[in-house]
Amino acid sequence: MEHAKILRINELAKKQRTTGLTPAEVEEQKALRQEYLADFRKGMEAMLDGVVLKRPDGSLEKLKKKSEMN
Repeated sequence: MEHAKILRINELAKKQRTTGLTPAEVEEQKALRQEYLADFRKGMEAMLDGVVLKRPDGSLEKLKKKSEMN
């Protein structure tokens, strides 16, 4: 996510706490937060894809998604 968008999220959050937001700003804030969360989740998933568990018997196993465990 672009740094300018993160600054805008913070700017809107500060304005929300002080004077309140217009309906257009509320929608902008919602869209920016959704974009930020999507980027965060994508980065976290990429990081967790590289995690390898070392079992007590010495074997290595890639970390599985919760949905793949069942």
